[in-house]
Amino acid sequence: MAASVDSLDTGRPPAPHRSPVPWVAMYHSVGDCSDDPYRITVTPERLGSQLAWLRRRGLQGVSVTELLAARARGEGRNLVGLTFDDGYADFVTDALPLLHRFDCGATLFVLPGRLGGDNAWDPLGPRKPLLTADGIRQAAAEGVEIGSHGLTHVDLTRADDLTLKAEVAESRARLEELTGAPVEGFCYPYGTIDARAVQAVREAGYTYGCAIDPGPLTGPHALPRVYVGQDDTAWRLHLKYWLHRLRRRPVEGL
Repeated sequence: MAASVDSLDTGRPPAPHRSPVPWVAMYHSVGDCSDDPYRITVTPERLGSQLAWLRRRGLQGVSVTELLAARARGEGRNLVGLTFDDGYADFVTDALPLLHRFDCGATLFVLPGRLGGDNAWDPLGPRKPLLTADGIRQAAAEGVEIGSHGLTHVDLTRADDLTLKAEVAESRARLEELTGAPVEGFCYPYGTIDARAVQAVREAGYTYGCAIDPGPLTGPHALPRVYVGQDDTAWRLHLKYWLHRLRRRPVEGL
């Protein structure tokens, strides 16, 4: 019987098996969501129920660095990345206790150029305080991965060369000085990216970058993420989890 094409010795190594792009959840603020025009806030109660949903399904939330390291070893199928953008002060008071309760890790993307400031980039809605340097150190000391969200939260696709370098490279240097630890991850403000911004993140020495829906730029320095909000009950999370696995094709390096 003739051998199948797959079993023929073609002189080429077999193509590596590539698993789906990792599932990374995108959060922002945890607190009162009564005035929330950008839908960036979940209540502590909702976050707790979402983390409980993960655990019931045998899933564990971890930092993006831990997630990618596990996948590089061929492991981590039960891991999902948990990310919190902007570095709101309520991360320490409201999110961190819940992460500890459900034995979850996370990555917190902060803005070293706005320490102790607020979300001035949002023209609508309430002013939300950002973490101080001490707050960031506290999160790091309690096992949270600290990543950069840029210096001041600007759209990198509209930044000139000097601004782009400062937002990407200088923010990393400041955070490493602040925490005394390497900063491996970058998160693109507003989720907007282009090839120039991705290249800047790569050249600045980051191991990975988080976007939202990077399309053809998807890769280690442009990871897609899934928005998770106040309306995401168990059945919506289930749907989002499986739609992500169906829609996101395997990508080299992930």
